[in-house]
Parts: sequence; C-alpha cells; structure tokens
Amino acid sequence: MKLRAIAAVTFAAGLVLAACGSDDKSDTTSAPSTAAAATTAAATATTAAAAGTTAAGAATSAAGSTPSADSATLAKATSRGHLIIGVKEDQPNLGYKDPTTGEYSGFDIEIARLMASGLGFDPAKIEYKAIPSASREDEISAGNIDYYVGTYSITDSRKERVSFAGPYFIAGQDLLVRKDDTTITGPDSLKGKTTCSVTGSTSLKRIKEEYGGDTVELEKYSLCVDQLLDKQVDAVTTDDAILKGYAAQDPDHLKVVGKPFSEERYGIGLAKGDVGLCTQLNTLLEKARSDGSWQKIYDETLGKSGSTATQPPADPCS
Repeated sequence: MKLRAIAAVTFAAGLVLAACGSDDKSDTTSAPSTAAAATTAAATATTAAAAGTTAAGAATSAAGSTPSADSATLAKATSRGHLIIGVKEDQPNLGYKDPTTGEYSGFDIEIARLMASGLGFDPAKIEYKAIPSASREDEISAGNIDYYVGTYSITDSRKERVSFAGPYFIAGQDLLVRKDDTTITGPDSLKGKTTCSVTGSTSLKRIKEEYGGDTVELEKYSLCVDQLLDKQVDAVTTDDAILKGYAAQDPDHLKVVGKPFSEERYGIGLAKGDVGLCTQLNTLLEKARSDGSWQKIYDETLGKSGSTATQPPADPCS
C-alpha cells in the first residue's frame, strides 16, 4: 500500500511540472486547468500516502506487539533468548529432577512449560533453576529468575515483596507419617511429637502457632522424609499435593493422614508490580482451563494419586 501511494505522488508531481513548464502559448486556458487537476491529484496521492504510512505503522505495531511489550521481565528474557524459571526439584509429581537424566517433570513443571509456550518460548529455551523455599522472594526480587512455579502459596506477607499470577491450584495442609503409625490422626495429635518441614514454609508456622509440638526445619522436603523414615521425626507437614507424591513413591512405608486443615492457593511468583507479565500469565491460565490443558496436566501427574481437582479462577492482577 505504501509503495503504491508513493508512486502516485511521484506521478502527480510529474503532471504538475509538465503543466507549469509548457511552452505552448496557444493553450492558455487549458494549461491552468491541467495544473490545477495535477495539483489536486498530488494532494490526493499525498493523503493516500499518509494513510498508507499510518496503516503500515499500525500493522507494524500490531505485528510487533510481543509479550515483552508491557513487561520489563519478559523484555529482558527476550533479549537474553531464553526464560529462567524457578522451580522445586525434590517433589515427586510436582517439581522433580531425575538424578540420572537431569530431566524435570511434574505438575508444576508442566504448568511452567505451558506458560512459557504461551509467551513464545519453547522447551529448549527454558532454563530451570531449583530454589529452596526460604530463598524464593530473594531470587525473584533480585531478578535472578523470570517467574517461579513451585508449590508457592499466595500470602499477604509474600505479596509485600513479590506479585503473583493465579492461583492455578488449591491444596490443603496435611501430615505424612509412617505407615504403621496410628498415634497421629490429625494436627491435634502433634503435641509431644516432632514435625518436620522446610525452612520458611507457611505449614510449619501454622503448626508452631496453632498446634504446638516440636518442629524441625530443613532445606528440602526430601530431607524431612528421610528423617521420617529413619524415625528421627514423627511427621512431615506441608500441602497434601506434595505429601501424596512422596506416599506414592513409597506406599509400603508412608501414608498421608488425609485430614487437610488449611487452604493453600498456589500462585506463579513474579517481580513485584509486573502487571504486564501477571496479566499475560492469567490469560494463559484461563485458556488452559477453557481448552482442557490444565485438566490434562493434572490427570497425568497429581491425578495418578487418585485425588481429583479442578482449576480455580485467577485473582485480578495488581
């Protein structure tokens, strides 16, 4: 469109010059008419050229409206050429790194990949960074990761330092105990017992403040499970989704009590105030709900434990 408009301007300009520069004195009446017509044509073509330029600019703007346009985080990732996603690596069926192959798998990993794909990054352009629970806000705030997907409960205290997209899953706090233990039937039976969870988790804070008993804080849930099996602690507490993954790994020695006593809303952690990224992630989550992608991911990971779940609606971004 733009090229045709420019050509029209050139042609019209030629008519103007031809009319004004004519040596034919006998056609004194028609020459001004020709010049006026040519001038009108030139003006029309100029208008068309301007319109063409505007249309071309709009088309360019639309084509260049990439996911990074409204997010400093995504602009940085686009410039870098790949995403850096914070995850867990020790949670079976959620965020797990195979020690042999080095491959990541699980519900959270698949959600992270689904978001990345919607943002224009294929699996080959994802760098996973395993981050302990206590370091999540620090890593996000420092810009060391682009976003975090790893059983990250949305809380008011955390929202003081980071923002969240989602929630994308609702879990409930529960207890993992040894298969032969009949003394622990719920949180009210934890007095006189030792309960383990990861440093900085909301689960252990709740046990301390509401139910009493001794507590142990370790860097990873897998370390808590090891101590449970070795009878160094009596229970491991966190969200039931995580505990079911461990119980499914070792059903002969471990079981989940099965009496959730909280609601944990998992969100995607991102830089504080990055509304652009939050909005895009929420849009992708809603698409996953409507097209069945979320349900398929759940059924192929956490759903293998026999538990059912539905995707919750996302909160507004702020």
